[in-house]
Amino acid sequence: MLTVSVISPEAVLFEGTTESVVAPAFDGQVGILTGHAPMVTLLGKGELRLGTAGQRFNVEGGFVQVVDDVVRVVTERASAV
Repeated sequence: MLTVSVISPEAVLFEGTTESVVAPAFDGQVGILTGHAPMVTLLGKGELRLGTAGQRFNVEGGFVQVVDDVVRVVTERASAV
C-alpha cells in the first residue's frame, strides 16, 4: 500500500493509504504503484486519481514526490471531483 497526502494551500484534502495513484504530470499521466522508484515531478492540470475506490481531485500546478511508498501531492489548486 502507498501512504498518500494531497495538500493544497487551503487544506489537506486527503491523508491515507491506497493501492495506486495516477497523476497529471506536466508532460503526461504518471502511474504510481507500491515499490515505485524515488521521483519528483511537476504537476500539470488534470485529474488526480487515488486507487480503484474512486477518490478523484482536479489539480493544477505543484509537484508529486515519491519516496519509499510515500506519495506527497502538493498542488497550487485542487477540488474534489
